[in-house]
Amino acid sequence: MEMITYAPFYTNKCDLLYYIDEDGKEHRISNAKQWQIRRQHILLNMQKVMGPLPDESKRVPLDPSVEEEVEDGSFIRRKISYCSEPNDRTPAYLLIPEKVFRNSDHRLPAMLCLHQTVQIGKDEPVGLGGNPNLHYAKELAERGYVALAPDYCVGGGIPEVNIKEGFGEYRTDPYTLGYQSATMKGIWNHIRGVDLLQSLPFVDPDRIGVIGHSLGGYNSLFVSAFDERIKVVVASAGFTSFQKYRGGDLTGWSHRGHMPKIATEYDKDPNKMPFEFSEILGVIAPRSLFISAPLQDDIFEVSGVADCVASAIPVFSLLGGPGVMTVVYPPGPHDFPPFIREMAYRFIDRILKNGAELAS
Repeated sequence: MEMITYAPFYTNKCDLLYYIDEDGKEHRISNAKQWQIRRQHILLNMQKVMGPLPDESKRVPLDPSVEEEVEDGSFIRRKISYCSEPNDRTPAYLLIPEKVFRNSDHRLPAMLCLHQTVQIGKDEPVGLGGNPNLHYAKELAERGYVALAPDYCVGGGIPEVNIKEGFGEYRTDPYTLGYQSATMKGIWNHIRGVDLLQSLPFVDPDRIGVIGHSLGGYNSLFVSAFDERIKVVVASAGFTSFQKYRGGDLTGWSHRGHMPKIATEYDKDPNKMPFEFSEILGVIAPRSLFISAPLQDDIFEVSGVADCVASAIPVFSLLGGPGVMTVVYPPGPHDFPPFIREMAYRFIDRILKNGAELAS
């Protein structure tokens, strides 16, 4: 399909099965080729708010560096950094199941594991502190996955939750590197994380997924929208519609840790936003998507999640294929409880593991 360079504004972001042509005329979508037009419009409209996705000039050699290696039960935990672009390195942990050291020819599925809004950043998903319900990188490694957990870059912190400089060990300011949002810098770093996983001799490059809670939940959606190598996505307590986020006040999305243009160009007004989460879910189709939306979540209002899911279902139905969207609404607050994590892990297993691995 011809590359589209202009995206119109869609007033109705709940109906994903239509597109607007260059003359402003609306057309119903009835096949996958027509959907690609709307899909390109969504990605372009996301970049109006986030800034442009970096081009290949930033895809420099990864030059991974191992700073520390520790045996932790059934896996090896490596503290590493990788070159995400010229003049910047992303701190991360790489968890490697012990079985790959017994069989160097064995290629495992891998998961990119993105942390929530917590000062210790990557330490939480690998089990070195924080909420035990969010130790999903550690649990996935114990389950036989290679897990990569990077720190998120915010450049100046997030004042509303007292994150003063950045997460974990990451202190790069994305705005000094030319980014228009920390969100897009995060997307690029996570894309480079997928590059790193694909470069490892013990990872199957065609079996890679992403998981995250809260900040990590919506960053899982964002990177998956732009990187189709990701085959399965798990987002826990990670979004609601802009219309239902804190009564339509988008201040929490507009600081330097996320997308400042939401304030400077779109007046923190959901009605002026060029994209919506319903559209991001549609962009991920027909890949596999697991969403957990707690009923008492005080950040991401649950009916807004249901609205977005209802809008995306027709796209998943249109595209068919092996992918599936599963949505659960557990009782409780903004968390990722054990029984929901187990459901998510079984979902990932079905997509990324073959029969032999499931039986082991």
